[in-house]
Amino acid sequence: MIKLPPSRHWPTSVCLALLAIFMLSPATRAADPPRLKRADSFLGIHFDFHAGPDCIEVGKQTTPAMIENIIELVHPDYLQIDCKGHPGYSSYPTRVGNPVPGFVGDPLRVWREVTARRGVSLYLHYSGVWDSKAIADHPEWAARDANGNGNPNATSFYSPYARELLIPQLRELATVYGVDGVWVDGECWASVPDYGDAALEAFRATTGIHDVPRGPGDAHWFEFLEFNREAFRKYLRNYIGQVKQTNPDFQMCSNWAFTDHMPEPVSAAVDFLSGDYSPQDSVNSARLSGRLLVRQGKPWDLMAWSFSTQPDYRQKTSDQLKREAAVVVALGGGFQAYFRQKRDGSIYDEQMPVMAEVAMFCRERQTLCHHALPVPQVALLFSTASHYREINGLFSRNNQRIDGVLQALLENQHSVEVLTEHQLTGRMSQYPLIVVPEWTFLETPFKDELRKYVSAGGSLLLIGPRSAALFADDLQATIDDGPTVTQPLDITFDERHATLTDEGQRVELHGDARAIGTLIISDDKAGQAPASSVTRLGKGQIAATYFSFGRSYRQDQQVALRQVLQGLVDQLFPEPLVTVTGSESVDVCVAQQGDKLLVNLVNTSGPHRTVSVQDSIPAVGPLEITVRLAKPPKQVTLEPQGESVVSEFTAGKLHLRVPEVAIHTVVVVER
Repeated sequence: MIKLPPSRHWPTSVCLALLAIFMLSPATRAADPPRLKRADSFLGIHFDFHAGPDCIEVGKQTTPAMIENIIELVHPDYLQIDCKGHPGYSSYPTRVGNPVPGFVGDPLRVWREVTARRGVSLYLHYSGVWDSKAIADHPEWAARDANGNGNPNATSFYSPYARELLIPQLRELATVYGVDGVWVDGECWASVPDYGDAALEAFRATTGIHDVPRGPGDAHWFEFLEFNREAFRKYLRNYIGQVKQTNPDFQMCSNWAFTDHMPEPVSAAVDFLSGDYSPQDSVNSARLSGRLLVRQGKPWDLMAWSFSTQPDYRQKTSDQLKREAAVVVALGGGFQAYFRQKRDGSIYDEQMPVMAEVAMFCRERQTLCHHALPVPQVALLFSTASHYREINGLFSRNNQRIDGVLQALLENQHSVEVLTEHQLTGRMSQYPLIVVPEWTFLETPFKDELRKYVSAGGSLLLIGPRSAALFADDLQATIDDGPTVTQPLDITFDERHATLTDEGQRVELHGDARAIGTLIISDDKAGQAPASSVTRLGKGQIAATYFSFGRSYRQDQQVALRQVLQGLVDQLFPEPLVTVTGSESVDVCVAQQGDKLLVNLVNTSGPHRTVSVQDSIPAVGPLEITVRLAKPPKQVTLEPQGESVVSEFTAGKLHLRVPEVAIHTVVVVER
């Protein structure tokens, strides 16, 4: 056995020397088959167990046969396994980090030897910013709160943590073990504002602000959060850059970076983007996160939890996981599922047949769907500028309002993309309809571009009185500038009626503005007011609702409320590329793959919002589908069944019927 330096932290020179020593590692043998880069990978399995001081026999049951069985059953492109979780203990015999108390052999080397021999990539789950053990050993490494108390979990970006532990350990994994990369967990979403001396000194020097805010409501609170956000970006760029200097082929991802946790342009040299959506209400979690990732310009995947955490860690059924995969696959992304490891690092073999069924489902759709891009239809704005002003953490989520609007649009069978300002800027004209869902702030250049988009013929829908107030002059509306009303609101529109408790506001319309529907506030002695309006702006149309409904719809999916939204969309976008009728429980994702137009139909029926484990999913259908085309198609099929479809093409419209959708069916139109 090669003796490693006793020092807890390796300098770069030692790491480079080890690269030569381990050139005969199983990961680099010429006889091993090639492995896919993450950019080309489609299907994986994630295992972790967040090892701790209770783990005294890690590796005891980690055998080549166990790993071979996973690969034989599932045939994944990659495996992603535990190496350091949030407690900060490493589940392999690290010489630079904090190993668990006991090992039987070297389990990580077993994983690497088998995966390399089988041509399967190996990635590691590694907890980054969140490292409780490192802080316990080095309290000075902790981020500090406004009272000067050290955070027990979150490390400071101004501490030696990255230099003395994170970077050396990633180099160890790349060099000694030859793993393909890391999925770094506990990063942006675990970061906190830092009141440590070094952080405050840098804040004052950078901003010129000397009176440091202590919390929400204080002057310069937003500037303080923005400063800390940039500190995270610098931390991320630094450690990735340092590791890639010595290990350029090592592939890295920071979990949830540049997603709906961090909705901004990619500004670090990550190789791929990823996140693990909620173990409960997973369909809605994947709907939003997947759509924001599509246009980020990086390979991406999302991870489903194969079990529910409420109430009792029950295993999900294969059909349930297939649907959670379908939401992502229909958007062109890769898919992985998370299964737990035991406290000794071995896996639950009995769970792998479920993943084998899910894998077969995904593989049937891979060639058709992977890397397909959506055809622009409805753009739903995820405003980075407003989001970062509304949350009181660095990269926390507060997505109920946009999530509710997205659900309503999808349940009206619209093909929707979720786009930030940087993804929409310069591309607005591609989208027939842009929806701004209840944001309270937009930067002036972006608002000006939205106005130009409408004037040139686009359609803009503003949801809620606060968003409407940003464009009051364009709407030809005088919006009451008093506090919004948050008591029960009654809305009527074309004999449809809905009641909700959310924000509403009285408005007076002028000029050519046309009222649509009525808004009645329960104690409003002044009577009715317009619920919404639409008016011309140049060659296009701009409309607004003077009530918010995203949060209400997220909690209670009133059909009437969804119909009110659809009535407005019909005014602005009467002829979408694809129209689907027959069930509200089907998501429509229109995509392009070469010469093929893909109409993805994802069955979202059943109580997936409220029931954690679903034994069965009721099929939906029949569905009537209309596709607007310039000329008759060459062929129309249902995939992955490979079935020809009886269709009719008249007056620029293709008409067909899909008898039913079990989980995910794609109408493939070859043009």
